[in-house]
Amino acid sequence: MDNQQLILYAVPLAGMLALLFAVYKASWVTRQDAGTEEMAVIAEHIADGAVAFLQREYKILILFVISVAILLGFANSGRPDSSPMIAASFIIGATCSGLAGFFGMKVATMANVRTTNAARTGLAPALTVAFSGGLVMGLSVVGLGVLGLSGLFLFYQSQFTEINQVINVISGFSLGASSIALFARVGGGIYTKAADVGADLAGKVYEGIPEDDPRNPATIADNVGDNVGDVAGMGADLFESYVGSIIGTMVLGAAFVPVFTEMGISPIAGVILPLVLAAVGILVSIAGSFFVRVKEGGNPQSGLNMGEFGASFIMAALSYVIITGMLPSSWTADGTVYSSLNIFYSVITGLVAGVLIGLITEYYCSTENKPVENIAYQSVTGAATNIIAGLGTGMMSTGLPIIVLSAAIILAHYFSGLYGIAIAAFGMLSVTGIQLAVDAYGPISDNAGGIAEMAALPEEVRERTDKLDAVGNTTAAIGKGFAIGSAALTALALFAAFRQQAGIETIDISEPVIMAGLLLGAMLPFVFSALAMGAVGRAARDMITEVGRQFNEIPGLREGTAPAQFAHCVDISTKAALREMILPGLLGVLVPVVVGFTSKDMLGGLLAGVTSSGVLLAIFQSNAGGAWDNAKKRIESGIEFDGVLYGKGTEAHKAAVVGDTVGDPFKDTSGPSLNILMKLIAVVALVIAPLL
Repeated sequence: MDNQQLILYAVPLAGMLALLFAVYKASWVTRQDAGTEEMAVIAEHIADGAVAFLQREYKILILFVISVAILLGFANSGRPDSSPMIAASFIIGATCSGLAGFFGMKVATMANVRTTNAARTGLAPALTVAFSGGLVMGLSVVGLGVLGLSGLFLFYQSQFTEINQVINVISGFSLGASSIALFARVGGGIYTKAADVGADLAGKVYEGIPEDDPRNPATIADNVGDNVGDVAGMGADLFESYVGSIIGTMVLGAAFVPVFTEMGISPIAGVILPLVLAAVGILVSIAGSFFVRVKEGGNPQSGLNMGEFGASFIMAALSYVIITGMLPSSWTADGTVYSSLNIFYSVITGLVAGVLIGLITEYYCSTENKPVENIAYQSVTGAATNIIAGLGTGMMSTGLPIIVLSAAIILAHYFSGLYGIAIAAFGMLSVTGIQLAVDAYGPISDNAGGIAEMAALPEEVRERTDKLDAVGNTTAAIGKGFAIGSAALTALALFAAFRQQAGIETIDISEPVIMAGLLLGAMLPFVFSALAMGAVGRAARDMITEVGRQFNEIPGLREGTAPAQFAHCVDISTKAALREMILPGLLGVLVPVVVGFTSKDMLGGLLAGVTSSGVLLAIFQSNAGGAWDNAKKRIESGIEFDGVLYGKGTEAHKAAVVGDTVGDPFKDTSGPSLNILMKLIAVVALVIAPLL
């Protein structure tokens, strides 16, 4: 057994460490004071609604997982290059994805009320609780991802002699993760935005009361939605990105096996490199979490950036040591000259691209910058100009990220070919543990503000939670930027892996079949987005109708002397999400299968088309939605235009609320779901490649 095989045996230990640290943080959060009895009751309603939704969602998904696993087992039985055990990989991948989302959401629903209570004493303790809750989500994702992948790889190594067979079978893990991620993201996104849009419009616009006012029957559903969509859904999304980038790199690294064997070094060095980097990334994420802190009265964004970007810099330094230690100084494979130093440069390319996309996203979505300020000022003249400004901002925001991504693709390929693109995708996600913690912090803070409003806590408490929430909107937008960028690179890496497995040398778009596939692929993100947004619109209409019914039919509700029927609104969002998530989810699974068995070349064109239009549409929707949301918050904090002060309750605020509600499904349903659509289609193509 060589040294690198011994290193591989240590990788699952890093996954276990992540899970143990997550348990420790969850225990710490649980021990914090939940505040008054009224706060605890509100939090219990939110937690019960979130758990009930996930249980109903997972019951449906279990049937889907079992059905697909049976098909995979039959399709791969008797094949020398694969095995029916791919079905086991699929089930384990789906299970790990579901568990990561459930654990993270469970702790988030405990952290929200404790963040509210901590905000009664100061901003700094509130940030600590909210971030700790998010860290459980982040570490659950990377811990289960690394533990699941490395455990399966070690097991399959003992079952199969060919490395390509090992990787073909383990790719089922990524397919399982992708499948659950798409349904979780779409279902959670429909739930949260139906409730959010309904609560916003019914409360702020029609009834003239705050969104989180306890008289608003949609408030509990709205807060439940933050957890099932922005915590569990985002967790499943990044779990799938994380796993997909690792497997894409492993598939391409298998090409080095014969070369490394001839050189007398570990033949699987290029295959296991992403697993080793992932293990180190866990340690770096845990270390980076200790840098997240803020002084009282300071800016929480600075503390979160310190942890996230600090971890990226540490990871860059450690990547050099690992890559140059595991790989030879230079070698040649398939006519391309590689070097360990150039592969390190590819990793750095991914890391830098991720940081740049995050900073660009922050510029377009932060309350402190001109794009959001411009949307806020445009709200003074009404909802129409607000929406025009938001759409323009979203479109413009695609420019710089695409330039960064294009440069990253060219540089990574220049340094190390297709393997360089794959390892760059993982480089962007190498510190997912802390990236996702910063992202999940946002919905916890949002919930904390809602609880403060519903429990009628002092104004200074809501001011602190609003400050955390405004930063949370920006961190969520940055997180979506990372997710979109990594999705583009991961989809490209999986595309390259598909070509290798399917035996396709080139994709010539002058060929009619390939051009047809390209156009079909470019169309899919638009149809997918239309289905998701249409679902949110229909469910929000039902929510607004129900809120109006309660205000009209429940005596004393408008005056605050009678309780709202929260359960009715929770039920509306739940039923809508479960009903409407099926068609978009099946679209991502069935289309590549139908096209692939029609023509594998057409499937190649489909992958190129869905990636190209999907990346642009995802950036546009996510950034437009984030900018609209923070423009509303900018007005709520007070803006002056032509000598007039505009704030909550003004016509400008109502216009901004309309813009925010338009942007809600953009940034939290269809936009982020496109990341998964791109990668799911690529993973399905990779899994069926040996069958074509």
